[in-house]
Amino acid sequence: MAIFLTADSKVVVQGMTGSEGMKHTRRMLDAGTDVVGGVNPRKAGTAVDFGGREIPVFGTVKEAIAATGADVTVVFVPPRFVRDAVDEAVDAGIGLAVVITEGVPVHDTVAFRARAEAAGVRIVGPNCPGLITPGVSNAGIIPADITRPGRIGLVSKSGTLTYQLMYELRDLGFSSCVGIGGDPVIGTTHIDCLQAFQDDPDTDLIVMIGEIGGDAEERAAAYVREHVTKPVVGYVAGFTAPEGKTMGHAGAIVSGSSGTAQAKKEALEAAGVAVGRTPSETARLVRDALAAG
Repeated sequence: MAIFLTADSKVVVQGMTGSEGMKHTRRMLDAGTDVVGGVNPRKAGTAVDFGGREIPVFGTVKEAIAATGADVTVVFVPPRFVRDAVDEAVDAGIGLAVVITEGVPVHDTVAFRARAEAAGVRIVGPNCPGLITPGVSNAGIIPADITRPGRIGLVSKSGTLTYQLMYELRDLGFSSCVGIGGDPVIGTTHIDCLQAFQDDPDTDLIVMIGEIGGDAEERAAAYVREHVTKPVVGYVAGFTAPEGKTMGHAGAIVSGSSGTAQAKKEALEAAGVAVGRTPSETARLVRDALAAG
């Protein structure tokens, strides 16, 4: 089993015919993803050859769903077009929209997230690497060859740290890995993934990666305390970040004592979450927790 992305998921790619869309569609196919179509109104009716596999291009997401039964879209369009692309997918009845694009205006994200929530559509992102169920399906840009299937669930704000922990624990493997993105406003949250992994019978332990800024990790800590019985290991990036400076992600900014890595670490540890100060230490804590049973 997995969360959000399974062997039955049928994926369309909005922006498949662009350079990034082409590159990552090829990688998704190589990872076993059932990519069933692309969407580009200007190239509707054509097809793209990916190493002998012809992927059709549709004019709209609605047409793609009608023809293929797609239930997931991966969005590779420029920031100014993301809101229209996600709104189109939501209105067409897609189940999951994975928004890879960075630089999406926050007010656009607020608008399409509200529209998606009203329609019961899950958004992952924006400004995220997507999600992967190793050995089964990959929706986004996560490298599929750095880990294998296993029983650890991973949720992370950071794409790079997603990859790092996947590699550090590659011998153990993962049930699913979700990069939720580091923007101030996102769709799927740490808490959404914690709940899903808690409910997933094939996940034995959860790794949660956060970073400075905001209070998402503190809220996740409160959720763990009340609702999660599986072991959780955490890592918070940004212990050495200077106050008031944005670090990497648009949401990674500390104001005064709010949102610091130390404050997040203390909140998580108070909820029973073991927290590493480096990715390698975090991987060691995971091994210790699994060995302890």
